[in-house]
Amino acid sequence: MPPISVIIPVLHEPAIHHFLTTLYARFPHASFEVIIVDGEPQGRSIASIKGSEVVTLVSKPGRGHQMNAGARTAKGDILLFLHADTHLPDNAFEKIRETMDSGTYTAGAFTLRFAGNKKALSLIARAATLRCRLTRTPYGDQAIFMRRGDFFRLGGYRDIAVMEDIDLMRRIRKRGERIRLLNEAVLTSARRWEQEGLIFSLVRTWILSSLFLCGVAPKRLEPYYRPNRP
Repeated sequence: MPPISVIIPVLHEPAIHHFLTTLYARFPHASFEVIIVDGEPQGRSIASIKGSEVVTLVSKPGRGHQMNAGARTAKGDILLFLHADTHLPDNAFEKIRETMDSGTYTAGAFTLRFAGNKKALSLIARAATLRCRLTRTPYGDQAIFMRRGDFFRLGGYRDIAVMEDIDLMRRIRKRGERIRLLNEAVLTSARRWEQEGLIFSLVRTWILSSLFLCGVAPKRLEPYYRPNRP
C-alpha cells in the first residue's frame, strides 16, 4: 500500500501529462500513488495520460467534489491534494511523513511561492505566508495534506462552489486541532494572477475569503472568484 496518495483535480488541463512526467522524474524513489480526477464529463484532460500507474477518474466539476472522489479511491494512509500548476519541493514527501508521524498535527501545508522573478510576486507570496502563519489557514494551492482517516472523520471537503479549502481548515481549527505550515515552499503558477492583475487578485482573494469567514454563501462569491468562467 503506498503511504501517500496524491490527488489532483483537473478541468480543461491539457498539460497534465507533462506535469505528471515531471512529478515522477523528480521523485523516482518516493512511494506514492497519483489519482487524477477530471471534472469534465468527456474526460479530455485525462485522455492524454499514459501509464497504468496513474488512477484516473471522471466526476462532476467542482474541486471539493473531485477531491472527495479521489479520496474515496485512495489507497494511501496520507492524502496530498495537489493543484496541477503547483510543484512540490524536493523533500516534500519526507516532510509530509515527518509531520504526520509526529502525531501533533491533523493537517499540514507548504509555504507559497510563485514561479517568476517579479518582485511583486515575491511580496504577495510573503504576505500570503504571513496571513497563513497568523490564521493557521492555508489555501489549496499550498498543497494541503492530512491522514485519510482524519479527512473522512471531518467529513471531507464540502461540495461548495468556492472556499472548500478554507472551510476544511476552519473545521479543523474549530475542533482545537493543529495545522502545520512548513517552511519549505511549493512553486505555483502566477499565470492567472498576472492575467487579472496582481494587486487586484490579491485584494480580491483577501476580501472574498473574509466575506466567506463572515458567513457569505460560497455560491454568492463564485461569480467574483472566477469572473471569466462560463
